Amino acid sequence: MNAPLHTSKSGDISATEQDRPELKLLIAAPRGFCAGVDRAIEIVERAIERYGAPVYVRHEIVHNKYVVESLKAQGAVFVEELDEVPDDAPVVFSAHGVPKSVPAEAERRKLLYVDATCPLVSKVHRQAERQIEKGQHIIFVGHEGHPEVIGTMGQVDDGQMTLVETVEDVAKLHFSTEDDLSYLTQTTLSVDDTAEIIAALEERFPQIVGPKAEDICYATSNRQAAVKQIAPDADLVLVIGAPNSSNSLRLVEVSERCGTPAKLIQRASEIDPAWLADVETVGLTAGASAPELLVREVVRKLSEWRSVEEKTIMAAEEKMVFKLPRQLVE
Repeated sequence: MNAPLHTSKSGDISATEQDRPELKLLIAAPRGFCAGVDRAIEIVERAIERYGAPVYVRHEIVHNKYVVESLKAQGAVFVEELDEVPDDAPVVFSAHGVPKSVPAEAERRKLLYVDATCPLVSKVHRQAERQIEKGQHIIFVGHEGHPEVIGTMGQVDDGQMTLVETVEDVAKLHFSTEDDLSYLTQTTLSVDDTAEIIAALEERFPQIVGPKAEDICYATSNRQAAVKQIAPDADLVLVIGAPNSSNSLRLVEVSERCGTPAKLIQRASEIDPAWLADVETVGLTAGASAPELLVREVVRKLSEWRSVEEKTIMAAEEKMVFKLPRQLVE
């Protein structure tokens, strides 16, 4: 059965699906929004409903331009620091988490604030507090400058946590086997890279103590596992996500580690048809901050050039749901 005809911008009718070369499309599952992102977006929307626009949001609520622009249209105002928020306006903290100094400053100014930090990031914050209470120095595995890293390192006093990004960084640490050490990790890291870094930490410091369960979140692990399933059978993998999205960048790396080139795109309009030359199978996934409608947008764009046969590859089933803050449901 032929697909509907597509009309190009010039008004010409493109080839029917029969005339277009076939393209197998392997769509990863799970993909896109995770429970923490769903919750953060709903927090902003409910805050606008409850308090009226504008509602200020400190930092991008999640790393996705489409989501941010959509929330702006509803009345959200995005700022980088609290000093940009008027005294009488509500403010939401992003899903990535914030240093302790941020809610402390909000309370000092008597601001009405709602914390949209992902509960799995908050769990890492609580672990950091417990490890410091035990007198341990924390080695934190993460990417310098990422909002989640800034937020987690801001849970403890300066000098109580040391950041490492690579196995090479572990070799440069000045601690000894006598020091009381523990480690934590950012939630959106490469599962494989992090395992290597932790192995290096444990080899160099046999006494180091880790968390009871790994800190990399279920959504990050599942999305990477799904890419590992589709990449070996694909000639190219498209990852929908933002260039400042850690979990999306990791999906690109996972595909390339499988030997399949990958392209990070924010919207379908960024796809270069030349990428599809000699390509018979494309893998498609989306980072945890990318809505499903952007996945469908990409499928429609590919269908303009090729006769697309979709197949979903399921790596895991996700049923996680996080509760909203009490102040927005009472």
